[in-house]
Amino acid sequence: MASNKSKHNIYNIIGKNIKKYRKKKGLTQRELAESLLLSDSFIAKLESVTTQTLSIDTLELIANKLEAPITVFFDKSVIDEKNKD
Repeated sequence: MASNKSKHNIYNIIGKNIKKYRKKKGLTQRELAESLLLSDSFIAKLESVTTQTLSIDTLELIANKLEAPITVFFDKSVIDEKNKD
């Protein structure tokens, strides 16, 4: 059984990766949100350290918009990169 801590970590990992790929595409949070008919506060919450949840369908929409395979959003190395700063 997964601990509550690991559950929070996966949302943090996904959020950090969304931010990483959004910036690579040169999009603001608002531009990404509007293009997917989502609120910019939803995207902001995803990218922050909160535990904003999202469906796999929504993650797939984001991945398609950012032209990235959905699997990259589960890459834990993004957390390690932030800790090196």
